[in-house]
Amino acid sequence: MNSDVKVIQVKNLYKKFGDFTANNNLSFEVSKGEIFGFLGANGAGKTTAIKILCGLSYPTSGEISVAGFDVYKHREQLKRNIGYMSQKFSLYEDLTVFENIRFYGGIYGLSKEEISSKSNELLEKLDLKHARNKRISSLPLGWKQKLAFSVAVIHNPEIVFLDEPTGGVDPVTRRQFWDLIYDASRAGITIFVTTHYMDEAEYCDRVSIMVDGRIEALDTPNKLKERFDAADMDEVFLSLARKATNIE
Repeated sequence: MNSDVKVIQVKNLYKKFGDFTANNNLSFEVSKGEIFGFLGANGAGKTTAIKILCGLSYPTSGEISVAGFDVYKHREQLKRNIGYMSQKFSLYEDLTVFENIRFYGGIYGLSKEEISSKSNELLEKLDLKHARNKRISSLPLGWKQKLAFSVAVIHNPEIVFLDEPTGGVDPVTRRQFWDLIYDASRAGITIFVTTHYMDEAEYCDRVSIMVDGRIEALDTPNKLKERFDAADMDEVFLSLARKATNIE
């Protein structure tokens, strides 16, 4: 992690839908290579904020820069310099492993030569060479998740946004998935991750916890546990989540 280089800068972010305030004066920074946990109960405002950071939605007000690009003025440049992986949708089930890699490589602007080279490298790393021509629908969930993450960073983005990436995955596979995250972080890719698994919050360099559209806590896991006199991050999260009124 390079704490001197800020790849996400958010100051006084507001997002309103009519009379409802989804994001209420958010301010934070994320450093290059940092693993940043963005936590909160359903309805806390996480998804709204992520859409803004990914250039998919405009804020109502605030100053927001992602990968050096202004979210108001440079949305397309921003999108080309980030990766995104969702628990709900990341790969096309009816395409093969290689077809998915080729498709996303093309979306991210890689040349045919780069796609070919990176495909071989990726399949070797994930031990999926034997599954190159298998449809995604035939793969175990753990393989799908690891492949989806690798595809999301195939173009070496500045930042990758991971929206509950390990939902439904067994503990061993989750641990292997986090090894991929650590590798990407060491390579200088910034990881912005949401999760409902509080043991995963322990793996983050810093954690933000949102309640009712506001950031109620932001620090390292160890300092948050000290602050709330908690044995683990689950206790920290529960002590804050109990205050929430906007719960879906």
